[in-house]
Amino acid sequence: MATETGPSVEVDSGGMTSVALVVGFVVLQGVAFAVAYTTGRPTWYAYFMIGSTAVTAYVLDGSSFTVATATLGSVLVVALGLPLFMFVARQTPALVVEKALNPDVHRVLYLGVYGPLLAALLSLGFGVPLAHLLSEGFPGQPLVESLVDLPLVVPHSVAGILILFGFGQSGAFPNVSVLGSMVGMVLAMTFVAAPYAVNATRESFEAIEDRLEYASRIHGANRWETFRRVTGPLAARGMITGGVLAWARAVSEFGAVAVVAYSVTFFYPLAGEKVTAQHAPVFVYNTYLQGGLEESGAVAFLLLAVSAVIFLIVRYLTNDDATGGMP
Repeated sequence: MATETGPSVEVDSGGMTSVALVVGFVVLQGVAFAVAYTTGRPTWYAYFMIGSTAVTAYVLDGSSFTVATATLGSVLVVALGLPLFMFVARQTPALVVEKALNPDVHRVLYLGVYGPLLAALLSLGFGVPLAHLLSEGFPGQPLVESLVDLPLVVPHSVAGILILFGFGQSGAFPNVSVLGSMVGMVLAMTFVAAPYAVNATRESFEAIEDRLEYASRIHGANRWETFRRVTGPLAARGMITGGVLAWARAVSEFGAVAVVAYSVTFFYPLAGEKVTAQHAPVFVYNTYLQGGLEESGAVAFLLLAVSAVIFLIVRYLTNDDATGGMP
């Protein structure tokens, strides 16, 4: 019994120590930022963050390589984190609450979740079959791969123009209203978000061992049954992750949506009728032009909170413990 419980205690102790170190480091950073901000010296915090990271790396590891990589990496962390910390610290709580209670903002946030959800479902519905084909390989695959990944490098405003040329007036489906419509907004979001759904799902398919599908086939299952019982369930984690990433990408889209559907009319359940609103990033930009930095910052804070929730969902779904060890 002692032999069995010994390693468990050691692991638990190590885990608790790691958690304590992380919590202590985060608290220290929070206190340092608060002191630097209240004294009007946020630059000091940037130096403190880099220096404290170097010291921590030296204490935990001691090698010059680890200290160097941690120090250089912390410069990027400062570049990413400091604007976020300053943004949150400079918010006016009363104004944030006012915007949070504003019905117009409610509609924007609803549209900012509902529209991307439709785009994510559309990306998965047609992206999963394509991802499976790409994972197996076929003649001309590099051309299809390039086409799938093209939205990743196309400027977003250009993506909106492409949508109008392809599906707008005189496009492939002239009877479909695209400009300024919900359909156009979802198409624009799908254009920029689909690569994330396809690539994440494809990687999940490629990680499945061929012998599992082979075993299913030799036991009499056809390709449909093999996909439903073996391949699909094993790739479910990649599908979910791809869908969430596509949703997150669609939530943040501005350029393509601003070109195709600056304002859209849609059915709003809380009002029980059709209303007109803008996608959240477009609304934030419009608020900035009309109300200035403070008002747009309050709305951006609410949008940031939504983005943070999406980030946490992504982190949870990509965690091995949360998915029960799925490949």
